[in-house]
Amino acid sequence: MSLQPNPIPDPNTVNVDQSEQTKSRRLWIDSAMRIVKSKTSFIGLCIILILILTAIFAPLIATHSPTAQDIINRYQPPSSEHFLGTDELGRDIFSRIVHGSRISIQIGVIAVGIAMIIGVLLGGVAGYFGRWIDQIIMRIIDIMMAFPSILLAIALVAVLGPGLTNAMIAVGIVGIPQFARIVRSAVLSIKETEYIEAAKSIGAKHGRVLMQHVLPNCVAPIIVQTTLSIGTAILDAAGLSFLGLGAQPPTPEWGAMLSDGQAAIQNAPWVVAFPGLAIFFVVLGFNLLGDGLRDALDPRLKQ
Repeated sequence: MSLQPNPIPDPNTVNVDQSEQTKSRRLWIDSAMRIVKSKTSFIGLCIILILILTAIFAPLIATHSPTAQDIINRYQPPSSEHFLGTDELGRDIFSRIVHGSRISIQIGVIAVGIAMIIGVLLGGVAGYFGRWIDQIIMRIIDIMMAFPSILLAIALVAVLGPGLTNAMIAVGIVGIPQFARIVRSAVLSIKETEYIEAAKSIGAKHGRVLMQHVLPNCVAPIIVQTTLSIGTAILDAAGLSFLGLGAQPPTPEWGAMLSDGQAAIQNAPWVVAFPGLAIFFVVLGFNLLGDGLRDALDPRLKQ
């Protein structure tokens, strides 16, 4: 039995791999520093961190049960007992908004997760293979984009039935075209690069090339679109709940709170003002952070 010496790694190859890893690490560190230095993106990041912390510690922050009713104290203005007042059933608005932050995060994660997974796969396949596959997928995407997003979401919820889960599925489906088009555009440019041609020349299968070489290089636009889509998903889900197609009573969802309080907007404006402000600031936070990420991850804006 003959012993064969282990192959000695080429030092040039090792140096190239280490150089690429170092360059990638520096890119993300530099992007993080650009986000922190940007005032608008930093404000958006702070708003999102406050939302996440509020959702995590909701039982500790809330002063009352979000579903406890006190008809005697209905429509009470903001006070030391009820920081943001009470609604038509005497429920504490502050506690309902705090617990509603959990639902907003759930909507953002699930709805955008559905849109991202399906949209990235469709856009990647369409851009990589092209020809008739690209034509079929993109024509379906064009048809979906021909409908206003809220109308398409209403139609889907009408088919699936009202409820928070179905609303998240509908909002996720509505968000698929944005991810598909962005990923397709990125794949069309990436698949023509030299390292993709090298992977094909050594016999790598299409699925491996797409999943291990092409899509990982589309991470930057996917991250930006995901951040921007979360705010849109929260806003769309709130709109569905406002119409009675999303979260059902007594779920403390911000859009449903707006719907419940619209009848008393003149006599008790705090019932709709504070849930509306919560939606406004959360959507604003994700939009500001998304714009900051887009600037930070754009190599054309680097000195």
